[in-house]
Amino acid sequence: MFKLSVLDQSVAVHGQLGSRAVQQTLELAQKCEQLGYNRFWVSEHHAHPSIVGTAPEVLMAAIAAKTNTIRIGSAGIMLPHYASLKVAEQFRVLDALAPGRIDLGVGRAPGSDGRTAQLLNPDRYASDRFPEQVIELRTWVSGATPGVGHPGHGVYAYPTSESSPDVWMLGSSDYGAQLAAYLGLPYAFAYFITEGQGAEQALDLYRSGFKPSKENPKPYAAVCVWALAAETEDEAWWAFKSRARWRTDRNSGRIGPLLHPDQADREFTPQEMHGLAQLKANALVGSASQVKAKIERLAVQLQADEIVIITWAHDAQSQLKSYELIAREFGLTQAQATQQSNHQREGDLTHV
Repeated sequence: MFKLSVLDQSVAVHGQLGSRAVQQTLELAQKCEQLGYNRFWVSEHHAHPSIVGTAPEVLMAAIAAKTNTIRIGSAGIMLPHYASLKVAEQFRVLDALAPGRIDLGVGRAPGSDGRTAQLLNPDRYASDRFPEQVIELRTWVSGATPGVGHPGHGVYAYPTSESSPDVWMLGSSDYGAQLAAYLGLPYAFAYFITEGQGAEQALDLYRSGFKPSKENPKPYAAVCVWALAAETEDEAWWAFKSRARWRTDRNSGRIGPLLHPDQADREFTPQEMHGLAQLKANALVGSASQVKAKIERLAVQLQADEIVIITWAHDAQSQLKSYELIAREFGLTQAQATQQSNHQREGDLTHV
């Protein structure tokens, strides 16, 4: 009833160089293709001690060179930092590297603090032009040029190709949902950022206000969730302690690399204990069968066309194991093997 995909943020781990997190993202993308996930997205953050993925377009190029079938995307490009034409050029190059496999997800949030955002673009009012930028970007990335009267009329984003990236709107509020609906774009709600708050309202606004476009005759909604599976429920909750500690620290302004679960315990205030209890109550954590059931309930509740899973773990093996277990539980691995077998038979027939 819905597709399964992956979002990775290149999360820094205590005691490990940030460069290793980027390398692990590349390795994870290759594994997720083998496991049968539909798409693999990477995020953009700046001056962030925890999330070191700063240049999704560069990382996507590396992933494109190491994969063959999985869709690759940004979740997302923080468009107010950049010129629309330059982003369009970058993604048309990516489409030339991986034809028909590129998703261009855009967002309005800075992906950083205010000072860093101003260093990236000194224009304090850049985000006010976001709707206009999205329209420009969509035009250029499709291979067209803006209309008469626009300063960019007659300017094209190269290279030309037979395909073009799919533009997505990302958001965690009503704003992105309404803009996606107005422009007829697919929409991804960042459920993992809000812990679900506002999800139903945003998705309802998106579907009810959707205006069909040439590329998207119907609304298409993805929900990005945080999930973690392990061989046993106890093991999963033990691994979850790393993110629980990070989330609690972040709420008090302390941001740093992800800690090992054995280092995650500290004295929590009563208010923090209440927050941890709420986080745990809503978490998609447990054995593979438990996580599958939780994901299915949420997908039905939100009428999601796609669930995009993000997993933080203290080590790469725990993260990969979670994706493997979820893929197996949903039958993705078997479906991928069948698809590859069919492709192989088709290739054999062409040589008969």
